[in-house]
Amino acid sequence: MTAYNVVRFRVKPGKEAAFIASQQQSFESGDMPGALDAALIKTGDRTYCFIGKWDRFESIVAARPQMIGFLDDVRPYLEDLGDGLGVTDPVSGEVVAERVT
Repeated sequence: MTAYNVVRFRVKPGKEAAFIASQQQSFESGDMPGALDAALIKTGDRTYCFIGKWDRFESIVAARPQMIGFLDDVRPYLEDLGDGLGVTDPVSGEVVAERVT
């Protein structure tokens, strides 16, 4: 069953261009089995969400070490989100309803 992961970030002032470039590079170089689509969206002032679409939830689980590696590359660009979250607010799960065109 199709699954998604979503990760929220807040980027330090002056680091947005470097953060976006690093994400684009990871999209181009990151071969992750089961990954179908990926996007980085700007949700506010210095806030972004990564959204990944996967063939199944188990593919997300298998890719977590590689995704943590990508996070380690951008960690210097990120602000702590507060409330004990650290620099990311990740969620993931299987699709229960979806519109596909």
